[in-house]
Formats: sequence, C-alpha cells, structure tokens
Amino acid sequence: MPDQPATPDRSHQPAIEATGLTKAYDDVQVLSGVDLTVPRGAVHALLGPNGAGKTTAVRILATLIAPDAGTARVAGHDIRTDRAGVRRAISLTGQFAAVDELQTGAENLRMMARLARLSRPAARARAAELLARFDLTDAGRRLVRTYSGGMRRRLDLAASLVGEPEVIFLDEPTTGLDPRSRQELWSVVRELAAQGTTVFLTTQYLEEADQLADRIALLDGGKLVAEGTSDELKRRVAGHRLDLTLTDSATYMRLAPHAVHHSPETRTLGIPTDGSAGQVRALLDELDPTRTAIRSFSLHTATLDDVFLALTRAAPTSEERAHV
Repeated sequence: MPDQPATPDRSHQPAIEATGLTKAYDDVQVLSGVDLTVPRGAVHALLGPNGAGKTTAVRILATLIAPDAGTARVAGHDIRTDRAGVRRAISLTGQFAAVDELQTGAENLRMMARLARLSRPAARARAAELLARFDLTDAGRRLVRTYSGGMRRRLDLAASLVGEPEVIFLDEPTTGLDPRSRQELWSVVRELAAQGTTVFLTTQYLEEADQLADRIALLDGGKLVAEGTSDELKRRVAGHRLDLTLTDSATYMRLAPHAVHHSPETRTLGIPTDGSAGQVRALLDELDPTRTAIRSFSLHTATLDDVFLALTRAAPTSEERAHV
C-alpha cells in the first residue's frame, strides 16, 4: 500500500499572513495594499474609523469575498486556492448576534454542532460544555428571544466555537452592549487567547483594543497607517499629553494644528510632550509667551484616543469652528 502524503506542519506559520490586499467597489478604493502578520495564539486588533475598510479586510480573510489583488494565508491555508481549508479552520462572529430566537440556547448550540457533523450524543455534550463555559447553563432551556443583549452575544460566540477553530474573527463584537456585558465578553476573549486560539478583532472602542490586544493595526482610508503594541503606538504620538484650556476662540484655532486632541466645546487642546518638567515649561512659554492665552493646563499619559486622532484625523471642520 503506498504511503499517504504527510500532513504539512503549519504550527510554525503565522495564524494570518496577508500581503498587498487590495479591494475596490466601482470607483471606491476600500483597501490599498494591506499587509498583516498575526502570530498564533495572539489577540490582534484592527482599528479604524467608519469606512476605513475593517470589515472588508475581515471578509477577505474569511473567504467571503475575493481581493482584487494580493494574497493571504489563514491558519496555513491560501484564501484563493484553499478556501475550504480556511473555512474549516476559522470562525466568524459579525457585528450582530446570528442566533435563532425561536430556539433555546441549548438547541442553537446542538444545531450548530450537528451542522459541524458531530453525532447527536457528541452534539449534546459539546452544547452542555459551551453553555457552562459561557455561564449560560441556567439559561440554556430558555428561548433566546428572552435573552439580554449580552447573553445573546455570549451564545453567538459559543456557537462560533462549536468546531474549535484555530482562528476566530470578531467583527465589532461588543457593539451595542452595556459596560458589564462588554467586560464579560472581554473575559471570554482573554480565555480564548490563553487557550491558544488566535483572535482577530475589529473594534471602534479604543479601550477594548487597549485592554485585549497584543498588537494593534490602525487602518485609515484603506491603508495601514500604524502597527505595534499599545505602548509602542502611544510612544509614537507622545509619551504624555499636555491639555490646555484656552481663553478665546482665536487662540484655539491658532494652536489647533499642534494638537493631537481637540475639544472645541471647552476650547481644550492636547499637545504631545515627553512629560518632563523642562519640556512642559518650554511648551507653555512657546505657545503662550504673553501668559494670557492659556486659562489652565493638565498633564495626561497618552491614550489610544490620541493615537487614533493624531494618525487619522482630518483638518478641523466648519462644525468644529462653529463650536469655538
């Protein structure tokens, strides 16, 4: 009997590796040569404003749509030539819970397990395991339409794990959740990563990326404009931020180009600084030599909000000008 070909060892390969991903719809360029590398077992966050191309990137990596150019491998499988292999290795949870409200939580999970070709006993066992893991055992016999938003989200995530995927895509998973439900889902994501599952997360909540992600990529206008750990990105903008509350609108508009944080309603600008006393004094003297323009100031550690605004922000709008 001839030897069977050996199964290739993909354990040394990145969980996600993309090069030059490009996608356009009619005349709108959604992605423009995006490169990504995500190691196995990591939580990787993709941030960006609305319309930046986050969901399109996820849909390409999940083989739901094809790129116009570029290539990618997910869990070692090529998204163009081995779509079936990619789909067997991943799970995708979208922005809204995709569960059947007319079934119980347990019935939803058993159905998903049967679709994954588990036997009936194995499907019951897997459903019970996941209900316990997501703290839904007591709710498992209730119809999903009686669940809160956070419970539906947890059930949706449980359903996506029925097949024990190597890579899970979470596309804005906490949209619309209250703070407690969001915290609960964060705990689940941390547990998944601790067990070796690769999590690719898109979110508009900067705190979420700060709390969860090993590395963060910032997408703007279809291009990656920055990538690194949370601390690396903060240092790229500035180690600290000097917040200045200004006395009048003219001064606010004059100093706005120097700022990474803008609050026209309160005439407050955030200026990057290394936080040292010498530089703070020098900035105050430079920006307000007559000592009449700055009403008050405070020093803050830079946040991902500062990174986001500094690297994606457009020029002040007429609406902002109207507020000052």
